[in-house]
Amino acid sequence: MSSLSTLNISENSCNYEAEKFIDFVNSSPSPFHAVDSVKKTLSKNGFKELSEKHSWNECIRPNGRYYFSRNGSTVVAFAVGGNYKPGNGFNMIGAHTDSPCLKLKPVSMKQNNGYLKVGVQTYGGGLWHTWFDRDLSVAGVVMVESEGHFTQTLVRIDDLNYGAESQGNKEEMEVNSDTPLNHHAILLKKIADTLKIKVSQIRDFELCLYDTQPSAIGGICNEFIFSPRLDNLNSSYCAIEALVRSTKNSEALSSDNRIWLAALFDNEEVGSRSAYGADSSLLDNFIRRLQVNGSFASFEESIANSFLISADMAHAIHPNYPEMHEENHAPAMNKGMVIKVNAGQRYATTSATSTMIKVIAEKHNLNIQQFVCRNDVPCGSTIGPLISSNLGVRTIDVGNPMLSMHSIRETMGTDDVSSAISLFKAFYTEFTELDSKFKVD
Repeated sequence: MSSLSTLNISENSCNYEAEKFIDFVNSSPSPFHAVDSVKKTLSKNGFKELSEKHSWNECIRPNGRYYFSRNGSTVVAFAVGGNYKPGNGFNMIGAHTDSPCLKLKPVSMKQNNGYLKVGVQTYGGGLWHTWFDRDLSVAGVVMVESEGHFTQTLVRIDDLNYGAESQGNKEEMEVNSDTPLNHHAILLKKIADTLKIKVSQIRDFELCLYDTQPSAIGGICNEFIFSPRLDNLNSSYCAIEALVRSTKNSEALSSDNRIWLAALFDNEEVGSRSAYGADSSLLDNFIRRLQVNGSFASFEESIANSFLISADMAHAIHPNYPEMHEENHAPAMNKGMVIKVNAGQRYATTSATSTMIKVIAEKHNLNIQQFVCRNDVPCGSTIGPLISSNLGVRTIDVGNPMLSMHSIRETMGTDDVSSAISLFKAFYTEFTELDSKFKVD
């Protein structure tokens, strides 16, 4: 499949950025691995790790770059403007690290007809039939005990292939192994061997299944990315890359009076109602922590001065199902970022927030598309309305266009990786000045 709108793309156009992105996806089979990859990128680029369990009063400095994580599956990175004072506000991009997947049940061992099975639960609204006949393995975190101490440890098993089997409903969906032994014991042994520990040191684990087939660039002009977890690792990657690259412009950061922030949350696919989801107090608590030595109303002033880009993938028009899109709102891949609008507030975009992003895009000759669901088609939602309503912060919902959302293998345009990074980077470095030119309550 190739898009007529992309056939003039040169073979090497934007492939460097796309290849970097698929390296990130391939190294991130679970939200825990995605956060670990992000933390490594941040540390390599001068960001200092903080702990929520300790005071930050003596740590935060103008021009400083920091990050912290929660549960190993949510991470927040930020850079402090040289002229920042409590109440000045935050230029924020929010995304999420999780994707629909199958997760092992706490008691996972099943057996019948000579086969041992591992029971799984569905996580999120996946297109589960696409998981059948795929080579799958497991990844996630293990709670490891060592000399009375317990450590959450990443694990990824690359050489364990399963096949997903459907019995017609979600409860019966299981993972088969052709090893005629105690599967659960074998799985524990495999995990222990991978981590170079004893089986007795494994106290618990949170493991998800993932497709072992790596992401790839394809299409007649290399115009597509075929990959799992594009929703929403693409937005997460672009937000972090933009923040890292923006902070390398020390003059822009030192002259700004706000904080630039990228927040990647877990559990969006199941409603964000967790201690590390976007519907928690995490962002509220974080902003309050940075109001030390401010006035009584510094937090409220900060919120009023802040702006959030809620970045989540958008539905591109499908060549075989064009009737699913409203004809004037049919985003195409490789045609730029999509602004998402919904009168029922499934997206948090307003005319003011939309105009702000359009102005930035126009200045940098970046394409912008707009999406509205057909009135007779259900509309999904994002972290945007949750954070916007909880904090009262100005918000816009945007995302790169893609096909096969929530499938085990999704599709997006290669050009859209670099254009998203460019837009987000311009947002960080230029939005504070632009905001001063808008007169909206």
